[in-house]
Amino acid sequence: MTEDKFQPVLAEIEAFARSAEDLASLQRFIVALIPSRLPYYNWTGFYMLDPEDPNTLVLGPFHGAPTTHVRIPVTEGICGAAVAQGETVIVDDVNADPRYLACSIETRSEIVVPIRANGKIIGEIDIDSHDLSAFREEDRTFLERCAEIVRAFVERS
Repeated sequence: MTEDKFQPVLAEIEAFARSAEDLASLQRFIVALIPSRLPYYNWTGFYMLDPEDPNTLVLGPFHGAPTTHVRIPVTEGICGAAVAQGETVIVDDVNADPRYLACSIETRSEIVVPIRANGKIIGEIDIDSHDLSAFREEDRTFLERCAEIVRAFVERS
C-alpha cells in the first residue's frame, strides 16, 4: 500500500477533528474509519493513561474483538513498552516477542504509537493485524500523523 492510500483517511480524520465535540467522539471516529479503509488493521484502539494512576493504561474506544486487557501497567506488554520507550513500537511477529500480552490467537503483528500532548505521553494508538510483518514505515508515518491530530485536538480543547 502506498502512502497515497493514507492521505484520504488522514483528510477525513483532520476534517472530523475540526468539529469533534470531545476526545471520545474523535477516538470513536478514528477507530471506526481506519479498519474500514485498511482491512489488515484487524484491531484498532486507544489506550489512555489513567489520570488517577499515570502508570496504568486504560482501554478507550476500539474496533475489533473484545479484549480482557482493559488496564495495562506501563511496565507490561507492547503497549507498556511504547510508553516506557516514548516511541512507536512495531512487532513483526508477536509470538516471538516475550512482551506481547496475548489478546487474540489470530494476532500476528502489532504497532503501538504514543500520543503526546503538552509535552507528555497521554496515551497511544494500538493496532493489531492477523498478518505477519503487516506494518511498514508508511504505516508508522500514517499512525504517527493520526497521533499528531489527536495531540492537536487535546491541546486546543
